[in-house]
Amino acid sequence: MMKLRLSLALAAALLTASAPLAAKPVPMADYAVGPQYDTTHVYVPQEQFDAFVTAFQATFGGTTSKQGEFQVTPTPSLTKSQLVLTPAGTVSVFGFKTPIPYPFGAERTGYLVTDMDAAVQAARAAGATRLIETFPDPIGRDVVVQWPGGVNMQLYWHTATPHYAPLATVPENRVYLTADAADAFIAAWTRFAHGRVVSDDKTAPGAEAGLPAPIRRVMIDSGYGKLTVLVSNGQLPWPWGRDMTGYAVPDLAATLAKATAAGVETLVPAREVGGRRAALVRFPGGYIAEIHQNAMR
Repeated sequence: MMKLRLSLALAAALLTASAPLAAKPVPMADYAVGPQYDTTHVYVPQEQFDAFVTAFQATFGGTTSKQGEFQVTPTPSLTKSQLVLTPAGTVSVFGFKTPIPYPFGAERTGYLVTDMDAAVQAARAAGATRLIETFPDPIGRDVVVQWPGGVNMQLYWHTATPHYAPLATVPENRVYLTADAADAFIAAWTRFAHGRVVSDDKTAPGAEAGLPAPIRRVMIDSGYGKLTVLVSNGQLPWPWGRDMTGYAVPDLAATLAKATAAGVETLVPAREVGGRRAALVRFPGGYIAEIHQNAMR
């Protein structure tokens, strides 16, 4: 009996010694450049292109790049294109003169990365899917990826390194999801972006999404800027869910006055909700945005 116990103990020891160690996730490099290089992609009818640019700049200040017409997709197309660089965030404006090729038009944000190939590899390893493989554009390279929950983003890289001034306030990428996808998206995004969960409020005011019952609100910071995930049953009244970006301003009333004077429509009047005073507006061309003051972070 003693020999049997010793044999069993020896066998167990040998098995333990020979068993492979559990593989640990390899830390990913951070390819972010800075939130001043994050651009919300705004698609507007070409006949309203100038009206949008004028209204957005009048609302938030800042400067614009030179307007031009380019082929920014790998298949034949032509669009007006211009950057509006404001202290509250940057937008890339597109007014296509041709039909918009798939998958363009549904991506919410463009993020500048330091190494395109490595960033794409990291995004895929974190759980993103390429909707289109990397392709050249007139000034660099691009890819469009989709994260869990159907969140589409562009990653881009410029041949000549851009130099934009730091932002006065960092806007937030506002992502609306149901519980089916929220945790998967949060895990994938934080892994890729080296994101830090600033807060995870499971009983945030439903009014933040136009709903009567509490929702979950997760706020994430990273080198790409701020991202807020609003988790609900998805039964959102219009216009919630159509706002892709929230802009922080020091004086909401003054900003809304400038917006109104520039032809911007207030869809949801300013109100106190979730520790901030916020409104939803619609710019010429249909772009809907949240604007807030006294953000929680």
